[in-house]
Amino acid sequence: MQLESERLRFRELQASDADSMFALYSDPQVLRYVGEKPLQHVDQVREVIEDIRRQYQDFGVGRLATILKSTNEFIGWAGLKYIAELKGRKDNYDLGYRFLRRHWGKGYGTESAKAFVAFGFNEMQLARMSGYADVAHLASINVLEKCGLQFTNTFMDDGDLCAWYEIENPGLQVKG
Repeated sequence: MQLESERLRFRELQASDADSMFALYSDPQVLRYVGEKPLQHVDQVREVIEDIRRQYQDFGVGRLATILKSTNEFIGWAGLKYIAELKGRKDNYDLGYRFLRRHWGKGYGTESAKAFVAFGFNEMQLARMSGYADVAHLASINVLEKCGLQFTNTFMDDGDLCAWYEIENPGLQVKG
């Protein structure tokens, strides 16, 4: 699967992305609000990539490598992840994004999230997508809201209070 936005190109993660992914997963600031501990060795990220690649095979979606078109540089990942059940909701397509710190504040989160909302609704014909973020992660919450997701409730996730957001496919809603 490949997808593009104005400044970004998205492609499946490969084993060759391990060093770039390790830079992402070993940075405590990148992981500050996601409830994960920084990885200590590149071999650990190889397992992450394998898990994501299994998502491609099992569900036809998964987090994709995000490449800056102007430089061909790996800047992180973005995409949809299928989660069978999360906090009592079944068949979730979770919108997510994670970027190297030097690429924060440039609008890549919003750009990628909008691209995947469009892809999920127009290409995959999903009825609903969701996203969640630690309530203290205001930048991520801002991205979800800019993409049209609506706050529905909060929940505890591994000891962190998270905000749950959803968006329904307007093309599938019954008119009348």
